[in-house]
Amino acid sequence: MRMTDLQVGWTVVGNDGRRLGTINGVGQEFLHVVRTGFAADLYVPVTSIANVERETVHLNITRDAAEQMGWEQAPRHDQPEAGSDDLHRHV
Repeated sequence: MRMTDLQVGWTVVGNDGRRLGTINGVGQEFLHVVRTGFAADLYVPVTSIANVERETVHLNITRDAAEQMGWEQAPRHDQPEAGSDDLHRHV
């Protein structure tokens, strides 16, 4: 699967099967994940994706670990021109 195949609205879960949130945007190097309630949005790096199956993104860490990673701040840059081939990398 390529990053360009991931879609807004898909579910993101930890490797413990617990729901982290829903994809709100797909960058070159991260997923913008919206969470419910008062929880802050997260910007999950693509290096944390283990696999994707049936419109669900499975991370390689638990939901609790993802919540503790400090991913509340958007990356300072997500430049497509710096390596546009990365957009088509398989995850």
